[in-house]
Amino acid sequence: MPRLRGSPLTALLLLLLLAWAVAVCECSIHGYRGERFVSRGNAFIVHGGSEGIVAPNSDKKESSFIWFDRVAFLRPKGNANFSSGSIQAVVFDVEDRETIGGSAYGGQREVCCTADLAKLGVCTQGQIIRRPSSKDPDWPRVFGVSFHKNKVAARLSTTKIPITRTGMYNLYFIHCDPNIRDLALVGKTVWKNPGGYLPGRMAPLMNFYGFMSLAFVVLAVFWFSQYARFWNEILQLQNCISLVVILGMFEMVIWYFDYAAFNRTGVRPTWITIWAVTFGTVKRTVARLIILIVAMGYGVVRPTLGGLTSKVVMVGLTFLLASEALELVENVGTVNDVSGKARLFLVLPVAFLDAFFILWIFTSLNSTLNKLQVKRMTVKLDIYRKFTNALAVAVILSVFWICYELYFKANDVYNERWQNAWIIPAFWQVLSFSLLCIICVLWAPSQNSMRYAYSEEAGEEFDKDETSLTQIKPKPFSTDDDEARALKGSDGESENEVEEDKTE
Repeated sequence: MPRLRGSPLTALLLLLLLAWAVAVCECSIHGYRGERFVSRGNAFIVHGGSEGIVAPNSDKKESSFIWFDRVAFLRPKGNANFSSGSIQAVVFDVEDRETIGGSAYGGQREVCCTADLAKLGVCTQGQIIRRPSSKDPDWPRVFGVSFHKNKVAARLSTTKIPITRTGMYNLYFIHCDPNIRDLALVGKTVWKNPGGYLPGRMAPLMNFYGFMSLAFVVLAVFWFSQYARFWNEILQLQNCISLVVILGMFEMVIWYFDYAAFNRTGVRPTWITIWAVTFGTVKRTVARLIILIVAMGYGVVRPTLGGLTSKVVMVGLTFLLASEALELVENVGTVNDVSGKARLFLVLPVAFLDAFFILWIFTSLNSTLNKLQVKRMTVKLDIYRKFTNALAVAVILSVFWICYELYFKANDVYNERWQNAWIIPAFWQVLSFSLLCIICVLWAPSQNSMRYAYSEEAGEEFDKDETSLTQIKPKPFSTDDDEARALKGSDGESENEVEEDKTE
């Protein structure tokens, strides 16, 4: 198996990301702490937020709104000796994005009105180009403030914009005055749906994690009731499965409380999110390692992993660190209601390690199945075949869903399908839970648990590295004992087979 290096570097990256998350994610709905305007074409822009907002029902008292709270613009004292043009807040539904900006001759689209456009009489030079929405003439909403001479601050009036139409809303702060330099934005905006402060795309996930918490409780009741009944027949493998069930239950519960707290207060609970991410990462890592060592036959057809133990631990630790870094960036402090877009250098290691796990698992399963078939261990062979089929189905579904996810994101550049976006992460949780249920059924504690265990008397000895990804060593068949065993097996009465039939 090829060695994976770089774990210390990954650990350092994880620590830096964790420190960054704790430092900057104590944020309100959309907090602004000195964000600088960036030049885009002929305009200067700061993105103030994006959220899916649901219109309230007419028969309910709840409301949906965007509230501007103490939003102000600051400029250096050295640039305060003149009055400025207007700095405007622009709020629009993504469906009305074409109503902002324009072009006089079909060239580059400009946000600010140019001299050519002003001559056509469609806008005022130096102002934002805006046309009324076909669905509501009052939208997009544009309002602003200007700097007075010798003033370093310009404050927007406290404004609450009611939302009466469901959509993905965007907020941009824009100005068209090139003389305003080093302008900074401070304050916050509060975005609210009828059911609370949770962004529209995230709202269904709160109910989903509540449902998954109950599902894990049901699974835990089944598993641990069997565990308690047959505690004296428990295998080491079943202890590992118990750990995954516990981690999964805690992960779902913590995610639910993370979204519930965000929905209630409007503040993303940083430490709860970090705990949820960590429990989920540890669960996924342990689950992959369990599947791998089961595929190798640990505890079932071999007593130890031998020389492969250090390799398995190293791959697992690397996956843990890479996955934790990715999940921290994707989830901790996330307020904008857009699809996760973690940087490529964080996504690629996790994707590579997942593919590596799959290849190693199926290589090991193939070797284990061959050994079980040669030794005619029908009970174990039947379990492993069911396990292999379940894994194959899971992999096929995963590939299909990855393709769908790529298609979904490629055709949803502006997040217009935000109401269905929650299904993407939910699918992965359902798939992993389903696979865990299958494993729990196949290896459930029972009075016959020991028939799954490794038995030295049965002569089930594997070569030290036979399940290695790079080399599978065939076992020689030329000994006299093997020939005698084959002759004896032709009568169907070998001692090992009789013994196994008794345990069945």
